[in-house]
Amino acid sequence: MSKYDQPSRRPAVIAGASSGIGAETARALAAAGFPVALGARRLEQCEEIASAIRADGGEAVAHRLDVADEQSVSDFKAKAAADLGDAEVVVSNAALIGPGAVLDTDAERLRRELDINLLGPHRLMRAFLPDMVGRHRGDIVFVSSDVALRPRPFMGGYSASKAGLEGLVGSLQMELEGTGVRASVVRPGPTWSEMGMDWDPEAAAMVLNQWVKWGHARHSHFLKARAIADAITTVVSAPRGVHISPVDVNPEAPVEEK
Repeated sequence: MSKYDQPSRRPAVIAGASSGIGAETARALAAAGFPVALGARRLEQCEEIASAIRADGGEAVAHRLDVADEQSVSDFKAKAAADLGDAEVVVSNAALIGPGAVLDTDAERLRRELDINLLGPHRLMRAFLPDMVGRHRGDIVFVSSDVALRPRPFMGGYSASKAGLEGLVGSLQMELEGTGVRASVVRPGPTWSEMGMDWDPEAAAMVLNQWVKWGHARHSHFLKARAIADAITTVVSAPRGVHISPVDVNPEAPVEEK
């Protein structure tokens, strides 16, 4: 294999793979030929998705992963490598979001969001990237959000964590220059997923109304999680020497009937 080729086998690990974007990314990567290791705190859901992938002819395993726990990240890495081989692709997708005004958000709640949404990706970097740098190849993809560029009301913790994440990744990209390792950002717009499904309905309605008030919702269409998964698959499938980042994925407005 020349330094310009990708290996024929590229194991991929997905953090936050129990539902939504993470689950669809596992399915999309498996369909594209990547062996996948699914990780999340909800192990049972990951195991169900992995079983379905195997039934469709893909290669998949599942292990518990809590990105807020450094030991959990280390254990997940070791188990995934034992099952599939060293990771060639890492997808950092685990995230936490909750509605609430900044002035009503206590320090503990904000700390929890930052721990998962910002420090969690950093733990994944620290665990997986040194080996990739040693091999002079690999991909790590960070699922960000459009709130990193334009914060939304009543989502201050999430907005702050995603803006911080993109700052961290921007520095990382410069530091990885010339190593052969690609760090990429995929930035979804409004997307249907289980994130936010546990919100109080009245709180959710209030937040959505505020989105409209501040011009964040030009139309009612949301993306399906598969659209983000397909974008991630495209990014990591690019030939070596090609770096696709950042990638903005937004829902298209409905076609107007004339």
